[in-house]
Amino acid sequence: MFKRLIIPILFSLLLLEAHAKNPTVLMKTNLGNLEIELFEKKAPVTVKNFLSYVNDGTYNGTIFHRVIKDFIIQGGNYDELLAPRKSKAPIINEANNGLKNLKGTLSMARRVGKDTATNQFFINARNNSVLDYVDKSDQGSGYAVFGKVIKGIDIIEKINNRPTQRRGVFPKLPLKNIVIDSITVK
Repeated sequence: MFKRLIIPILFSLLLLEAHAKNPTVLMKTNLGNLEIELFEKKAPVTVKNFLSYVNDGTYNGTIFHRVIKDFIIQGGNYDELLAPRKSKAPIINEANNGLKNLKGTLSMARRVGKDTATNQFFINARNNSVLDYVDKSDQGSGYAVFGKVIKGIDIIEKINNRPTQRRGVFPKLPLKNIVIDSITVK
């Protein structure tokens, strides 16, 4: 009797765990691939926004246009000719979700105001507590962490060590383009 009760319960728990898994994406770059887990429960608006750009192909053919050594690598908006991609409406800042800007995490880039993120994102090249949520003010609102690199952290290191240059409005543009060939949902 006990076995007949336990086995269905264990099976149900396994099914729940399978359904509770976070979505993952595969980011293919000209320097190698990254697999990224997205924290849908902690940052639902941000993940939905990011996946909308993934699904419509906005990120395909864009570059990492801002590489600040031992800080961040930023991309999601400009193609190889530095032409911007069309963005959608800004989203709310979900930085107050308990997640920290640790090495390998993916966060939304934004303008000065707290609810101004659109399509640009960055990957933390080190632990960046200065980017975490502090309070509701524009200065303290932080940057919303919504994912983490689970495979390919060595690619982040490669990108972060590329030489950069100032070019027009781009203060830390890599000398050679680091191209995001595609991002797809796994």
